[in-house]
This record gives sequence, C-alpha cells and structure tokens, in this order.
Amino acid sequence: MALKDALLPEFDHEMGTTRRLLERVPQADFAWTPHDKSSSMGKLAGHIAAIPQWVPVTLDNTTFDVATSTEDQRGKVPASVVDLLKTFDGNVKSARAKIDEQTDPALFATWTLMQGTQEIFTMPKIAVLRSFIMNHMIHHRGQLSLYLRLRNVPVPAIYGPSADEG
Repeated sequence: MALKDALLPEFDHEMGTTRRLLERVPQADFAWTPHDKSSSMGKLAGHIAAIPQWVPVTLDNTTFDVATSTEDQRGKVPASVVDLLKTFDGNVKSARAKIDEQTDPALFATWTLMQGTQEIFTMPKIAVLRSFIMNHMIHHRGQLSLYLRLRNVPVPAIYGPSADEG
C-alpha cells in the first residue's frame, strides 16, 4: 500500500470533523476571546481554515521561511462563516489533490521550516503532513471546541460523543 493511501482516510476524517466544528462558529462571536493572551474566535477559526493550504507548500517545496509568510497563509478573521467555510473547503480540496499525487519517495523527501536564518526543524514530508499540518490543526480544533463550549454553542462529536451529541 502506498503511504498516501494510508494517509488520505485519516486526512478525510480529520477534515470532516474540523468542518463540522467550523460550521458552528457564531459569526457574532468572531471578536470574542476567552483571555487577553488568546486569539479571537474569528482569528482562531481563520487560522484553522488556512492550515490545509500548507500541504501544497510542503509538498511542492523543500523549505519554507515563516518570516516571509503572509496573513493569508497564517489565517485571518473571515468576513463571514460562509467565507470561512469557502476558504476551508477550497484549501482542503487542493490539499487532498496534492497528497493524492504523491509517490512514496516524494513523501520521504525532507522539508525544512525556517525562521529567517534559523532552522526550526527538518523532517520527511510525510511527518510534516502528520505533525505540522494535521496535528497542528487538531490542536487548534481542540481550542476552538473549548471556545464554543464557553459560548454555549453545542460541540459536535469529535472522537466519540460530546455532551451535546451522542
């Protein structure tokens, strides 16, 4: 079995779960934040929607410098929930197609994340997809689920039932 064939079902599952969470973000609460040091709900949701676009950045390149990243790459507060979902869906579609094009040797090629002249990490692209992209999204999805709970928005089932969904 090719690596991509093992990765794509996980990718599809995590993206579907993430979309269900993003659908529930109340537009009226985009500016809400649980703490002074926290991102606003809109900024966090925008960041989550942007993460899948890092798949082509990873698979088409051998290095990326976060010092040159744009607001679109980091994620920004969307204008509406419709725009949030449109951004997420487009990024997921492109990411999935890019993963599906990959060969095993391409997924084992190394990729380096830089901050200017400082190397943050180097690892195989398959590991970047799992850790820097998917696990990173799952981490922020957990934050967003807490934001929703604090705003009394029903939280969808993620890895099993939630208090709101069996």
